[in-house]
Amino acid sequence: MSPAVVVLLLFAGVSETAGRILPLVARRPGMSRVFVAGLLPAAGLVEGAVFALWPLTAWTLAELVPSSPPPGSGLTWTPGLVAPLVLAGVLAFPLLGPLLHLLLFVGVGAGLADPLASATGLGWWSAAGCLAVAGVGLGVAVEAVRRLVVRISAIEERESIA
Repeated sequence: MSPAVVVLLLFAGVSETAGRILPLVARRPGMSRVFVAGLLPAAGLVEGAVFALWPLTAWTLAELVPSSPPPGSGLTWTPGLVAPLVLAGVLAFPLLGPLLHLLLFVGVGAGLADPLASATGLGWWSAAGCLAVAGVGLGVAVEAVRRLVVRISAIEERESIA
């Protein structure tokens, strides 16, 4: 993965995280700014890692499809493929609407379907299905971790008050 791709993925991750954390800060005025400043880059790294795993997960799922892909180098991010993802991360702010955000992710997935289809020998629809399953699976896993972190931090907050 080139340095430009890494930077773009990290930027998309931090943008996505900012879109999720800043509304939380607005609802909890007592939340420490230092805590939020520390949480933002850490959560951005996690989001960037999830974005980086998306093609790898889709490639792994494509290997499980009965018409097995030929052995190869797999699907990797390129700056041209990451740019729409960065746009989706920047537009992740809830004020712009989750539907627009979902539409952008569908567009990024459709853009990834062609390279995955050519790399694996699958049809475009099969490749798009692998990308959709991988994206939903990663999204559900990240959402579960987010909810767990919120519960843990709520428990710690209640204990410190008592």
